[in-house]
Amino acid sequence: MDGRGGAEEELTAQETALYDRQIRVWGVDAQKRLSKAHVLVCGMNGTTTEFCKNIVLAGVGSLSLMDDHIVTEDDLNANFLIPPDDSIYGGRSRAEVCCGSLKDFNPMVRVSVEKGDPSLIDGEFLDKFDIVVVSRASLKTKLFINENCRKRSKHIAFYAIDCKDSCGEIFVDLQKHSYVKKKAEGEAEQQELTYPSLQEAISVPWKNLPRKTTKLYFAMRVLENYELSEGRSPGDTTLSDVPAVLARRKDMCEKMSLNESQIPTALLERLLAAGNKEHPAVCAILGGILGQEVIKSISCKGDPIKNFFYFDAADGKGVMEDIPPPPGS
Repeated sequence: MDGRGGAEEELTAQETALYDRQIRVWGVDAQKRLSKAHVLVCGMNGTTTEFCKNIVLAGVGSLSLMDDHIVTEDDLNANFLIPPDDSIYGGRSRAEVCCGSLKDFNPMVRVSVEKGDPSLIDGEFLDKFDIVVVSRASLKTKLFINENCRKRSKHIAFYAIDCKDSCGEIFVDLQKHSYVKKKAEGEAEQQELTYPSLQEAISVPWKNLPRKTTKLYFAMRVLENYELSEGRSPGDTTLSDVPAVLARRKDMCEKMSLNESQIPTALLERLLAAGNKEHPAVCAILGGILGQEVIKSISCKGDPIKNFFYFDAADGKGVMEDIPPPPGS
């Protein structure tokens, strides 16, 4: 939602009673906007289930899930929405099983399944949504969906989120975003931000980035470049890929004029070994942050992330990166 409408209808007495505590935190107007927002999530895993739980409990208008992959035992490791009973999940898609569980969290939120392949989503389909979240998709698919969101006449916020065991990345594209920021004195001030697309962000030459840029940013770019060039599905990697990935790192660093030490071999090995494994605690952190960011975007209140967020359990730190960096930074 773009903050220029959508909050006219009043909350029902039932909504006001149910969401009383959070209305005290972010106000009636923000809750009304949230109750009219429509969210699409492509890819149901440990991280996105945490996010879905958060926005369903917060009272989003509707949530649509897209993931036709049939549930396997591996999905049980981090996806708490899938009951550990194959008589319940056997032969069903991740989206179908997660949809049933999410409806129990908040009956007032419309949760549904959208069948299809995210890589084939057309622009007209996206017009139904205000927020699009993509996870465990190839770089090609993320770029495709992000570009389609930008081409629509309505404002559609785009988020990409991925967890690789103990590490995680969130990308945010709010296009042009206006929001209210509270000053220390308690006064409200209108702010405006302009976001680059994912393609624009990852195309910035590495030599133009600040020296303090997190090493995880560069490592994720090397890994997704390797997966794309080799035709691999996201996370379809093992430690046997280390020699080829190190060669890819060398090639990219030479082209980008970056010292290879900025992308430690140990970090690449951790990401490769992770494959599609997710650490539940890291999923909770990333899903919680994404939930907060989506609520900020919808309510137009509070400083949003611009435009990357990284978390690494190895040091317990969360880092925001603004790429390309603002002039003079």
